[in-house]
Amino acid sequence: MTQSERFLDGKVALVTGGTRGIGYAIAERLLDAGATVVICGRNPKGVETAVTGLRSKTNGKVGGKDTDLCIVEEVRGLFAMIDQEFGGLDILVNNAGIGVFAPTASLSLTDWKRTIETNLTAVFSCCQEAIARFRSRGGGFIVNLGSLAGKNPFAGGAAYNASKFALNGFSEAMMLDHRHEDVRVCTIMPGSVDTDFSPRSAGKRSDWKIAPADIAEIVLMVLRLPARTMVSAVEVRPSRPARG
Repeated sequence: MTQSERFLDGKVALVTGGTRGIGYAIAERLLDAGATVVICGRNPKGVETAVTGLRSKTNGKVGGKDTDLCIVEEVRGLFAMIDQEFGGLDILVNNAGIGVFAPTASLSLTDWKRTIETNLTAVFSCCQEAIARFRSRGGGFIVNLGSLAGKNPFAGGAAYNASKFALNGFSEAMMLDHRHEDVRVCTIMPGSVDTDFSPRSAGKRSDWKIAPADIAEIVLMVLRLPARTMVSAVEVRPSRPARG
């Protein structure tokens, strides 16, 4: 790794939902680029295992905390830990999310609220905490992991589509609110990614799907741009999706 490749030396990044899948891949690449990385997840054992794995792969500086992002007090505790142990925050990657898929008529109110709270309200809480810290560090970067489901509805996706459509609008408004404070915001909207996120794809061939590492490379590409330039949204699709 050359010095030019370690362009995030001295930066502190938080990756929510960083214990597996896309979040883990992003955390790994941020560490490769020189950043100190904090991850979070709901399961304490999962966080511990992921932190150990990231340290062994990269020899980077990694922290982690089990956090329910739907509970604002736990979000505040996560950011307070980052302040205490790492001195602040420069990059926030909002990756944590859930998918509950059912026709509108049979979708429970509990699942609707859980989806909106996790995919939208938790992002709002993390962004507020991050922006407060960016102000003391001369700016910062927020990357929100959205989905093409935020532009393209599908049957059974009422809650998920609603959360991702709303995330797109929230992200753009936040960018307009804070761009003159040197806060850059980018939403990355992948199509089908090869993870276990959706039970609908269980057991199906997946070699055509986007790899989590590909999304991680896009995050690095966006972060690498000069401060005068901001990519505000990226749509990502499999090159050759499955037919039929």
